[in-house]
Amino acid sequence: MKGVFVSDCEGPISKNDNAYELASKFVPNGNNFFNNVSKYDDVLVDVFCKSGYTAGSTLQLILPFLKAYDVTDRQIENFSADNIILIAGTQVALKYIETIAERYIVSTSYEYYIKALCKAVGFPYENTYCTKVSLDKVAITSQERAVLREIAQEISQMPLINILENAKTLADFSSKDQTSIKRLDEIFWDEIPRMVIGNFFNDVVTVGGEQKAKSVLDIVEHLKAPFTDVMYVGDSITDVESLRLVKENGGLAVSFNGNSYAVKNADVSVLSENNLVTAIVADIFYRFGREKTLQVLSHWSQNALEAVYVDLELLKQVFGSSKSSPKVQIVTRENMNLIVMESSEFRKEIRGVAIGRLG
Repeated sequence: MKGVFVSDCEGPISKNDNAYELASKFVPNGNNFFNNVSKYDDVLVDVFCKSGYTAGSTLQLILPFLKAYDVTDRQIENFSADNIILIAGTQVALKYIETIAERYIVSTSYEYYIKALCKAVGFPYENTYCTKVSLDKVAITSQERAVLREIAQEISQMPLINILENAKTLADFSSKDQTSIKRLDEIFWDEIPRMVIGNFFNDVVTVGGEQKAKSVLDIVEHLKAPFTDVMYVGDSITDVESLRLVKENGGLAVSFNGNSYAVKNADVSVLSENNLVTAIVADIFYRFGREKTLQVLSHWSQNALEAVYVDLELLKQVFGSSKSSPKVQIVTRENMNLIVMESSEFRKEIRGVAIGRLG
């Protein structure tokens, strides 16, 4: 039986953050607006552990505002299709992995973007999980449109919340950040839910965090596959539960150019501008299993990979086409903080500072 390969999309496959790009395109000062909502999302998940709230629900929270600026499904479809930026080697990597594993994408991204990406790389859309939504089917009153536009500008002008490493309660934030968090609580859990458009929050299921892990479980149950055959690739806070699930059940959890959330929950950290590294790791894992893979990767080099008969063409492309050789490391308690720092910086180089610093 083939192995089971499951990957996040934005980060491990493409350089995009489609929701950030949509907000920047269609909402005035949309980059600041999205950054502030995204950081608030991190606060709710990582600090307050808000009950019933899923990492990545930024994509849910910004929907009323996209509607308020009269964004349509067609506009998002066209924008998404026109702005896909793939990690180098993605199509070759996915094609190679198809020969050794059942392939799935589990992504918080909107369905518009995932459909466009699948078409661009020839990936079967039926093997994807993502956030489904339609702006065209939602009504908005002129009064709500005006109010939401005012709120969007208010949010865009807030200072970016600073999350201290050991913050656990509201009191652990600066007085300035406490004011922002309290105001965002009012906006998202009081004011918008009382609007007609607040139904968006009830109707849209964001595939992030816990929902991603449930998607991985669904794949495993559908294929009747053991977790020891599962490799999961992620890069952000939305992948934490999935990385943990796979790691704790004997599969292989991989952070690809990940932020601190991903690195801390992965077996393996990959820093690479070329996606063929993922194909190499998958090739070793599906031939030898978890323990042998970790052993081989702990001595990451072209010679070590040749010794276990990794496809020579893959090796040639990975070690010969990059500006710098990819870095693959086993994550341990001893090196975790260093890898977090290295990976976070490399992530910004590959995807840009604005997207790279998002949770």
